Amino acid sequence: MSMNNNYELYKVFYWAAKTGSLTQAARVLYLTQPSVSYAIKQLEDSFGITLFYRNSKGVSLTQEGAILYSYIEQSQILISLAEEKMAALKNLDSGELRIGGSDSLFKHYLLPYLEDFHQQYPGIKLHLNHGTTPEIIAYLKEGRIDLGVVRMPIADSLLEVRESIQLQDCFVAGGRYAELKDAVLSLDMLLQYPVILFSRNSRARMAITELFQSYGYPLKPEIEVGSVDLLIEFARKGLGISYVTREFVAKELEEGSLFEVQLDVELPPTHVGIMIMRNMPLSTAASRFMKLVE
Repeated sequence: MSMNNNYELYKVFYWAAKTGSLTQAARVLYLTQPSVSYAIKQLEDSFGITLFYRNSKGVSLTQEGAILYSYIEQSQILISLAEEKMAALKNLDSGELRIGGSDSLFKHYLLPYLEDFHQQYPGIKLHLNHGTTPEIIAYLKEGRIDLGVVRMPIADSLLEVRESIQLQDCFVAGGRYAELKDAVLSLDMLLQYPVILFSRNSRARMAITELFQSYGYPLKPEIEVGSVDLLIEFARKGLGISYVTREFVAKELEEGSLFEVQLDVELPPTHVGIMIMRNMPLSTAASRFMKLVE
């Protein structure tokens, strides 16, 4: 007995049994009746049993045919459900979008895009994974996210990074250090004040540490915090001078609760990139989101 029958034979069998007519089965499958008859014969020959009785109205299942039909019917239902699911995913009626990034990038950069995407495709579930750049890279390689939003540069041959917006980091302080508003500080002078940095191994933290080291100064913060919101709040409260992204404190700078501390060296800008696995197909949802951000 052959166990490698072509799926098309089972499909012919299914419709012949379902309609009780070889003619009807042929019409549904856009085949000729002889083609349907031949397919049924092939299937019967492969099993060595008769699957149908012919009658005046068409065909009816034998006992063995009824047993086969009970299995094939289940498979056809599952295939139909799978096709419906694929259509829903294609049309973005269902599915999920998994994005990795930092809290600050979600809040200050991605939020408007996430709102637009959710309004356009409410059936897509959004899963946001928070982490530093090294963590987001690991999530992507492990298949836990579809794409990551990170600070560049990223040097990894397995990843493709599409450049997005430019950001500018700066040092900010609150009213307690008002005497610094019109001053231009050297790095050495800045280090006379308590510096507040993000505690985790973020790209911004690494970049500013490397910059100070290039001028011969070790950067050892007096206070380390676990979120950008705390960097902002600690600076407002006068606990020190925080290193933050200027675009993320635009409101505080405008209202005057914070001011930017000017330095005699230029702080280089950074770029945000959308990171995906190289040579790996994106889901429809992820592709659509990428186009929205671009």
